[in-house]
Amino acid sequence: MGSIRIALAGATGNLGLPILEALHNANYPVTVLSRIGGNSSKLKPHPNLVIKEVDFSSVESLTPALQGVDVVISCLATIAIGSQNPLIDASVDAGVKRFIPAEFGMDSQNPLSVQLPVCAPKAATQKYLLEKWASHPAFTFTGIANGLFLDWCLEEGIILDLAHHTATLYDGGDVPFSATTLADIAKGVLGVIEHQGETANRIVYIHSAAVTQNQLIQYAQDKDGKTWQTVLKPTDEVRQESLAELAKGAQADLHAAMVGFSIFGCWRPEYGCDFSAHLDNELLGVKQWSEAELRALVESLL
Repeated sequence: MGSIRIALAGATGNLGLPILEALHNANYPVTVLSRIGGNSSKLKPHPNLVIKEVDFSSVESLTPALQGVDVVISCLATIAIGSQNPLIDASVDAGVKRFIPAEFGMDSQNPLSVQLPVCAPKAATQKYLLEKWASHPAFTFTGIANGLFLDWCLEEGIILDLAHHTATLYDGGDVPFSATTLADIAKGVLGVIEHQGETANRIVYIHSAAVTQNQLIQYAQDKDGKTWQTVLKPTDEVRQESLAELAKGAQADLHAAMVGFSIFGCWRPEYGCDFSAHLDNELLGVKQWSEAELRALVESLL
């Protein structure tokens, strides 16, 4: 394993940290790319870890940091950095073999999803990656679609607010949607690194489970018997609110708008929110959760 060298951008984020931990546990040598003056000093020292400060908007700054790297994993918040193109260009220049873009969400292959402002940049990145591969056949990419972050969205109160027994039920609360824990997404990343031939130049689909909001509420009620306060909200309304937020221009709360578009895309069947029919779990070594395991997760967050 140690012969493949990995570079990770965005290592201190919600997803970056579990991916870094998984890479350490698998004994991969890792170069963390950190924004100049960023918070990489928070990372624990590790014998397999090198931290390099870079300017993510500069190919000249990024290319030397990627020399000798085989796989680049981008967990960059695209709201913060804008385009991943400089990182992609530098990866090509440095001879990187596989690029895993900051995908990690809804089905970006779905023709409706790609029209959502939260998904459009991902589609543009894929197009750019395909162009790079066409002109540099040794350079390949894999995007990972994992639906919502199951544990993180439960902790943040996005799927449900387990601590306060409240929920906004989207389109009734019975829509099955794919969701994946941060640790399972990290396993999926390792699976891509270990199966580069089968995952080249495509999106892979994983989930820990397809769940519904009402199912998760039921698990909570079975455990503590408490009554829930719920409100019903059509996803169309969420989309309108997000569009209205974006229309504020410089004053817009971009994060809130993007969360809204994610909610919309991850709770609409026609947007491909349930990956059950086309999963790559088996290939990538990601186990689907049993009902008992899902219950345990819900109970641990009550």
